[in-house]
Amino acid sequence: MAAVAGGSPVAAPAESAAVAAAKEAEYKTGVQKLVDLLSKLNPAAKEFIPSSAAVSSPSRKVLSADAPVFDYCSIGGGNGGGKESGADAYQQRRRRNGYISQGRRRITDRARHADREDSIRRTVYVSDIDHTVTEERLADIFANCGQVVDCRICGDPHSVLRFAFIEFGDEEGARAALNLGGTMLGFYPVRVLPSKTAILPVNPKFLPRTEDEKEMVIRTVYCTNIDKKVTQLDVKNFFEELCGEVSRLRLLGDNVHSTRIAFVEFVHAECAIMALNCSGMILGTLPVRVSPSKTPVKPRLNRVASN
Repeated sequence: MAAVAGGSPVAAPAESAAVAAAKEAEYKTGVQKLVDLLSKLNPAAKEFIPSSAAVSSPSRKVLSADAPVFDYCSIGGGNGGGKESGADAYQQRRRRNGYISQGRRRITDRARHADREDSIRRTVYVSDIDHTVTEERLADIFANCGQVVDCRICGDPHSVLRFAFIEFGDEEGARAALNLGGTMLGFYPVRVLPSKTAILPVNPKFLPRTEDEKEMVIRTVYCTNIDKKVTQLDVKNFFEELCGEVSRLRLLGDNVHSTRIAFVEFVHAECAIMALNCSGMILGTLPVRVSPSKTPVKPRLNRVASN
């Protein structure tokens, strides 16, 4: 018993030292984890300020550390301006942000779409038109169904026959025109169907204004689907060999479309009529489409050389 009693005072300090060492090791481990965690943070990051600490003065109307200061007086509500001043400022902000112009643009787009849909309902598609039929004759025939607003004959590169779009002043005229399907025009009966597209309007500034320009239009054809490798001289030689002398020619193109267009004016109107038969013939590597022109080929203005 004496040996046991005498040994307990020696064991107690050793046990307390082991516990202290374990706590020290645990503390160092915790500190190391904290150091590792803090080392992963961005030292350049903005310091976070709690909202309770940020609102130190009641005069600053701050909701949080990141919230902007909002003052009703800034929009005209605190100096006697009332609702009218606030409304004016609100409209100015909407105009500055483009909301008003966007709203007007949407209204304009809707109105334009509605007009286009209405134009489609008043338009018929006529196919299998003989090359001897002119736009004037076609419009006269369909005028018995109602007022003809526009008539556009187009060449078909895959057929010697042509097709047309006829727009009436109202939907009743378009419905009545459907009954003309099967009517003989020239040597072929035409087909008349409701149109799926509207007639693209011609820019009024390009339309003939004088009698001379109207006479030029009769002698002019409009050509599309022209190979981009074809030159203006190639187009001129193509039509002169098949139809007759060309007096003026304009070849146009851009970087968007894969083909080009041309306006070809002949010396004689008979040559322009013959040129309509060239629709579907290969010019370069593509079949060209030839239609009567709505506009004359206006001569280029001589550019004045500037110093």
